[in-house]
Amino acid sequence: PAAVYVIVGYASIFIMSIVLHEIAHGYVAFSCGDPTAYHAGRLTLNPIKHIDPFMTVLMPVMCLMAGLPMFGGAKAVPVPLREELDYRLDMDDLRAAITPRTKLLMLNSPHNPSGGILTTEDLSAIAEIAREHDLVVLSDETYEEIYYDACPRSIIEFPGMRDRAIVLSGFSKTYCMTGWRLGYAVVPPSLVDAFVRLTSNSVTCSATFIQRAAIRALQGPQDSVQSMVEEFRRRRDLLVDGLNRIPGFRCHRPEGAFYAFPNVTGLGIDDVELARLLLEEAGVATLAGSVFGEQGKGHLRLAYTTSLPNIAKALERIGDVVSRIS
Repeated sequence: PAAVYVIVGYASIFIMSIVLHEIAHGYVAFSCGDPTAYHAGRLTLNPIKHIDPFMTVLMPVMCLMAGLPMFGGAKAVPVPLREELDYRLDMDDLRAAITPRTKLLMLNSPHNPSGGILTTEDLSAIAEIAREHDLVVLSDETYEEIYYDACPRSIIEFPGMRDRAIVLSGFSKTYCMTGWRLGYAVVPPSLVDAFVRLTSNSVTCSATFIQRAAIRALQGPQDSVQSMVEEFRRRRDLLVDGLNRIPGFRCHRPEGAFYAFPNVTGLGIDDVELARLLLEEAGVATLAGSVFGEQGKGHLRLAYTTSLPNIAKALERIGDVVSRIS
């Protein structure tokens, strides 16, 4: 049977570990949201690796993942996710970024901000590279249930990865529990003691009423998740099609998550300035791609977590602002 460690203060949470993952000789650790698990996962590596390790991070990426290596005393080495590959990576880029000092590879699929998904072939190649170079892989799979075509695979499914992968997820996206701060990590046995020690002494546990709500979400009907994804699909199509009709915008169709990440370099304006203009002149809130690192420059992130009428209105207002810029 699987051995399970749970970092919370409520016994019934053991039910969740069985529902979430059936992992022989693995461990499911619960925490106060994904960010806590990120920090625990990164800091856990320090006692077993030499000082000042390198971490390879796929970019553009959420600011938490970009800043985490520095928080733990490591150096982040970015590997671009390429727009022409639907925001997947070129394996030659990944191999070129790895050095003898590389200790950790950080993934996020489905991806924030682009909505790209790493394919089975991508993950198989990444697993081979991780085994070849003796790397630990930290994989953020928070958007695992929000996909529009093929179901995303997890890095932990591939040969040899159960002993070298930390898989992070949570309840905020699948069950609309953003702000409830309950996440979990699937952790290799070799890292469990350090992971438990760091997490339990930094956040202790999640509130029991939050844990009870998560249990109900997991044990209840799941058709609401599918309904939510189908609504996201309609919103995605409206937004992407509309953005691609605006001169200067080029937007690929996201395969997962709920963000559009259009390339706006055709407008000849800085993405930070464009985001400011859209907010102040059109009342449309976007996020400048620069927030996600060097590879995000020249892009905007737009979340389609609002109604179809609101998306249509936003597209009209964006078009008005762009026409004045032109």
